[in-house]
This record gives sequence, structure tokens and C-alpha cells, in this order.
Amino acid sequence: MRNRLHAQVVVVGGGPVGMLLAAELGERGVDTVVLETKASVSERPKARVLHARALQGLARRGYFPELVGGTAPAGEKAEAPFRFAGIPGLCITAPASEPGPVLKCPQAELERLFEQRARAVGVRVLRGRRVTGVVQEERGVRVTVQGPAGCVEYAARYLVGADGGRSTVRELAGVPSESFRATTSGLAALVTLEDARELPPGWHRTPRGWIVAHDIPGAGTHVRTLDCSGPHPDRHLPPSTGELRDELARIAGREIAFREPRWLSRFSDFARLARSYRLGRVFLAGDAAHLHFPVGAQGLSTGVQDALNLGWKLALAVRGHAGGDLLDTYDQERRPAARRVIDNTVAQLALMRSEPGADSLRALFCGLVAADRESHHLSDLISGQDTVLPGRTRRPSAWAGRFLQNLGLRTGAGRTDVIGLLRPGRPVLLLFGWAGGRHAERARGWEDVVRTVHVAPTPDLPCEALLVLPDGYVAWAAAPDGDRLEDALSLYFGERSPRSGERAVMTGAGALS
Repeated sequence: MRNRLHAQVVVVGGGPVGMLLAAELGERGVDTVVLETKASVSERPKARVLHARALQGLARRGYFPELVGGTAPAGEKAEAPFRFAGIPGLCITAPASEPGPVLKCPQAELERLFEQRARAVGVRVLRGRRVTGVVQEERGVRVTVQGPAGCVEYAARYLVGADGGRSTVRELAGVPSESFRATTSGLAALVTLEDARELPPGWHRTPRGWIVAHDIPGAGTHVRTLDCSGPHPDRHLPPSTGELRDELARIAGREIAFREPRWLSRFSDFARLARSYRLGRVFLAGDAAHLHFPVGAQGLSTGVQDALNLGWKLALAVRGHAGGDLLDTYDQERRPAARRVIDNTVAQLALMRSEPGADSLRALFCGLVAADRESHHLSDLISGQDTVLPGRTRRPSAWAGRFLQNLGLRTGAGRTDVIGLLRPGRPVLLLFGWAGGRHAERARGWEDVVRTVHVAPTPDLPCEALLVLPDGYVAWAAAPDGDRLEDALSLYFGERSPRSGERAVMTGAGALS
């Protein structure tokens, strides 16, 4: 009989999404194990862009404090140049009080940062482990793992697959997906150019396709080619150096000399979206849940937001403090966000094709990209700042589901801000002045979960009280014809006796955990 080990949550996949989720769980006292097939962090250039909303969420968890611009006056913006479908002129903006709006950081550095934090809070990170079996039971999941010491079995309350586009967890758990066939062919490689002037950094478009190049100091040039005429007939076979050389020459219309690539791979616009991010006690996050064409560099940021959304909810469920269907909101909130990413990458790819009419369409979008400095529609779409979560209460206020911008606040202990108040990872009930104080007694039953903070009224937040979730989104706001605070607290954190703090009803995720 194989060895049986125990954990409250098993995370499969030690990339940035899996490591961040594990760190989020570990900081909240959840016994967490990460299982990763690779022996070490891969140095291969992968994703390297974090967009504004992902950065804002990470800042609320204490990451990148050096990037937070302080509590700048409302309305001030920070800007960063970007592209839409390869069209220059897009400007990603974010409030000046927030980090960002764009951070370029190699994925390997993020993995190390998240792993360091996960280990520091007691997460067990086990490398060289391959998952071979997943069995769900009424009160948990059994995960069979092959490792250096042979076969072992983990018994956990919950399992999260953050193991990439070819997710083993997704397949073994039987999570159905919607897929979109490939229509393009791409190559990616890290090379050393014989003459750097032959391929300057940037986006290069010809009638035959695209070449995108950027220099990595001390490593070489990261080169990507894109042929929009159709999928490669042998796309399941590994590419060769000769194929890359021929493809670069074909698209550029001239030979581009380079030394033997340090690595070489294929990509396409194949896309996949899990039909649900939750199946019982199994969850999917990152590329295991959603895969799309990499234009706009949105994949890493989308996965980071998955981890920030799921982490606090799973922790509450493990501790028995989750409302009945709180875990279901992960799918309800994050799956539509991934659908928007897939849709906008399909639209961008349509603009990048060389078909008749594409030039006219690109010319039209050049004007729309330029006008986006005022509307922010495209930039907010790419950066995730257009995300508004669905309201969960019966009569949600206009605040519900919106992300609370970082603002300076004054408490009895001095000055602080939204980022500082959310750093401990707990929901926060903001009570503004004497009017907000009348809600304090109503929240008393949930004081072991929700932190109540009395703050001075501010014109930037014209409201008596706000309930802010750990990922920065507003769950409830006081409104004359809105829901009671007790109803919102019960919905998110389970029913309690308002005075005693004892749980009145055990339902859903809390009852099973």
C-alpha cells in the first residue's frame, strides 16, 4: 500500500500562478503543498509583462511596494506606451497612487519571488513530482504522485491545477473545455544575431507575416515569427534551426544570420477555455483554465488575478468561514474575464492578418487606438481595469463589484491608505465618520473574519460604509434602498449570531471543510 500524506490544499504546478496561490494560502495558515514536475525554475524567456489590475492586486498583498506611487490626488494618472494588434500608440494608464501601469519582469523572477514567499510561510514545495491520479471523495481529494522516492498519495480537502495548458489535473479530473482550433503558425527562439543591425528590436510587419524581436541583456535576442496563412502541418513536431532560418528569411525577404538557438519552440492561436473553473473540490487556474494567442501579453496577468481571487476564498473554506456558495464565485468572476481576453486576442489577430481588407481595417484602428487616450476602452480591456464583478446581494449598490482605488485615509491611529489596510489579507469594513459607526454593531458577529476600521469621511468615497474584499473589490456599500450589512456578511462569510460571533448555520463550502 502506498504512503499516504496529508495537506489541506494541494497545488499542482509551480509556475507563477501556482506559487502565488500557494503563498496566498500559506499566509492565511492553510497547510499547502506544491507539486512541480521541473527540478528548478526554467530560465527560458516566457511571459514578462504584468498589467495594471494584476499589479494593483499584488500591491494589496505586499508585493512591489517600491512601485506604489503614494496616495496621489484622485484623477492623476501614470502612463505607459503599448500596442494593440501590433499598432503603436496605445497608452495604458493607471491611477498615480497605484503601481504600474505596466511592469516588465521575466517570469522566472516572479516564480522565484512567489516561491520564496510561499516557503517563508510554511508551504511545502516539492519538485520532480508528477501527478498520475485524481480521485474526488465527499470530503476531499486523493492525489497520486510519482516522485524520486516512488509513488505516494496525498489526501487533501481541495486540489488546484495550475499546471499549464496541457494540464494533467484538468484531464484526470475530467473538466470539460471549449477549444478553438489553430489558424496560424509561430516560432519563438532565443538567438544571438551575427549582426544586430539585421533585426532591430521591435515589431516588423511584411506582406508575408510578422517578426517581433526584443533584446535580453546578457542572453541574446528573443525572436518570434508569425505566419497567419494557416496552422503548420507538422505543428506537433519540434521545430529545427533550419526551419527558423528559412521562416525568418521568408518573412523578412532577406537572410538573417544567427548562431544556434539556445531554445526553440512553436506557438499558434489555439485557444481553450474550461467550461467551469470548479468541479467539486478541484479548481483550475492560469493556463490550465484558459489558453489564448499571446498578443497583448495578457496571460500572466490573467493567471495572477485567478490566484488572488481564489486564494482568500479557499482559505476561508478550509477554516469554515466561507458562505455557502463562495467558492462558486471563483468561476463566476474569473471565467468571464478569461473569455474577454480570448475574444480580444481573436480581434487583434484579425487586424494582424494579410488578407484583403486588413490594411483598411488597420488604418481605421490606428485612429481608434489614438482616440483611446480619452476613452480608455482598449487600454482598460488589455490591462484588466475594465473588470467589474457581478453583484451577489439582492439589491447591490453602484459600488458593488468595483475595484477600490488606492486612496489616502485618516484613522484614529494616523494616516494610511487602501493598500495598507488590505495588506493583512483580510476583508475590511470601512466605516466613515459617525454615520458609518452605526454599522459597527451589525458586523460584530464576524469580527474574527472581517477587520473593521473607522476612518474620517472623504469626498473621494461619499459613502457611510464599504465592505472591501481581500482582492480589492467592493462587496457591499451602505445605500438607502440597498441590502443590510448582515445579509452581505452572511452571504460571503456564513451566517452568524450578530452578538456572539458564533456560526448560526453551516452550509455549503463551510460545512464540507
